[in-house]
Amino acid sequence: MVKSEEHLVIRAIALCFKPYLKPEEALIYCNLGRTQFAKNCENFGVYKTNSGYYKKEDLDKMLSGDSARSVVTTTKSKI
Repeated sequence: MVKSEEHLVIRAIALCFKPYLKPEEALIYCNLGRTQFAKNCENFGVYKTNSGYYKKEDLDKMLSGDSARSVVTTTKSKI
């Protein structure tokens, strides 16, 4: 039988290898509260996928300070 501490460690290790995280798992992975997490996601452009998961690669970029969104600039030209 697996003890509760062992089960917690197994889940924590599994978080490191998942490419997509549920919102609750993303909070644990980033070690932030809900409001801090939401504010950081908004500032860095990290959004949920259509299925409701966060991409771990985007969360890693957010934690390192890089912007996850790719900003495309368009110029308007008069014809």
